[in-house]
Amino acid sequence: MQSQRVWLLGFWASPFVQRVKWALKLKGVEYEYIEEDLFDKSSLLLKLNPVQKLVPVLVHNRKPISESILILEYIDEVWKQNPLLPHDPYERAQARFWAKFAEEKVRESTWDALCSRGEEREKAVKSSIEALEKFEEELKLKGTKFFGGETIGFVDLVAGFISYQLPVFEEVGSMKILDSSKFPATFDWIYNFLNHPVIKDDLPAKDLMFDYYAKRSKEISDEKDSCRNA
Repeated sequence: MQSQRVWLLGFWASPFVQRVKWALKLKGVEYEYIEEDLFDKSSLLLKLNPVQKLVPVLVHNRKPISESILILEYIDEVWKQNPLLPHDPYERAQARFWAKFAEEKVRESTWDALCSRGEEREKAVKSSIEALEKFEEELKLKGTKFFGGETIGFVDLVAGFISYQLPVFEEVGSMKILDSSKFPATFDWIYNFLNHPVIKDDLPAKDLMFDYYAKRSKEISDEKDSCRNA
């Protein structure tokens, strides 16, 4: 690998990889993408991320960086154009807070809803809606197109899964989490986000996502049932 080249190891369905791809494109950074098979991991992935053995992995100056949120911060520090995080320390801390909230409260609860059944799913759906209510309130307070103001920023990239992945989760799981009458600011944000040229030109195919998540959610749900009955 040439020292100044940028490489990204990823998996097509991963929202963590997707946010890194968007960040690189927003910054105008050229990179080489290497698709990984997470069910048959390459020796390259195991070498570059021996601890977690997961994607994404960004390689820059022959040095690997893992964890998507850490990668976003690295990208923002190395390539200064089109900043993702605010300059003001307080606003930067707030952005990190909401990114963490989107990741730990919204994404994890929606994933739990997809990969569970019965009362467990109902509980996860309730948690997802409650988390999205907080997300909605913050968007209303900001009153801007994006969390980053009039341009896409750090929080928007981390929360981007809400725009394209969550509707697939709802369809696969036959559940309702997003409601336009309850979350009007969130739906406006989704519209603005999905219509940004960098975003709309780089989204996984919906039919492929549906098939993949239908299979994965069933596998995980079956594993949970097997553990309960063991």
